[in-house]
Amino acid sequence: MSYITKSPWIIHYDGSSCNGCDIEVLACLTPMYDVERFGIINTGNPKHADVFLVTGSVNEQNKGIVKQIYEQMPNPKVVVAVGICANSGGIFRECYNVLGGVDQVIPVDVYVPGCAARPEAIIDGVVKGLGVLAEKKKNMDAPAEAAAPDAEDIKEEA
Repeated sequence: MSYITKSPWIIHYDGSSCNGCDIEVLACLTPMYDVERFGIINTGNPKHADVFLVTGSVNEQNKGIVKQIYEQMPNPKVVVAVGICANSGGIFRECYNVLGGVDQVIPVDVYVPGCAARPEAIIDGVVKGLGVLAEKKKNMDAPAEAAAPDAEDIKEEA
């Protein structure tokens, strides 16, 4: 994780789950797993978040909220779908109002399987998401660096 220059902030949203994955996400914050040792901070404001951690399936009632949180996050951003419900709809996918996994509404970068996903798997998924975040940041910075003239180019023009 040496490629991270600041502490990654996570916003967590529970779509419509049984809360099993939510309990495991909260377990990541306890001293036993201590996700904060990686500098990861849980925030409630999407404008400060780098990683969008979603548990539960997306349904007609919450799809607008999921989109709104995603759109409020600054670029670059990463979405981590935690648990089988967030991945595919899980046992709820046949329900009349369930659209399926999070990827039916917003793009997902990392999928964490499990019912309920274990804290170790969640932490691993978030760390993989941080690698994706670093890659996205590098890709965002690359066009700006290519467009900026070098000092030598400026001297040659003069």
